[in-house]
Amino acid sequence: MNGTADRSGMRAEGGCRCGRLRFRVSGDPLFTAACHCTGCQRMTASAFSLSSGFPADRFQVTQGEPVIGGLHGDARHYFCDHCKSWLFTRLPEAVGNFVAVRTTMFDDVPTEPPLFESYTSEKLPWAVTGAAHSFATFPPMERYPQLMEDYARTRG
Repeated sequence: MNGTADRSGMRAEGGCRCGRLRFRVSGDPLFTAACHCTGCQRMTASAFSLSSGFPADRFQVTQGEPVIGGLHGDARHYFCDHCKSWLFTRLPEAVGNFVAVRTTMFDDVPTEPPLFESYTSEKLPWAVTGAAHSFATFPPMERYPQLMEDYARTRG
């Protein structure tokens, strides 16, 4: 995920804390993000969650069977059934056919800040991400193409 490999053939792997659940992605993410909503704060027991967005067809679980957790709403949050690590979220088709992988679950965790942060309206006042773009809630759908272009440009 550090950008040293050819993007078209790049593969990254990751997994849960206990190692029972593993996944793989191919290619670069479409974007990276930090979410400050209180739901993410509670699910991570931290100030925000970090995500890397991939097209659904470039993500695959390679070991184990994830279980759905969180609120069980339109966005499906997947966890390891044993250690309860939150690994990824499948978003509703209306948002886009992609998977938001928890960035810190990669074996080789990227070191660059997220491209954007969402739900700054619920942000803890001391939480700083270094994101280039900030949104009070989720970015409007019409902003995603430009955000993805910005992310691709920053990756070289």
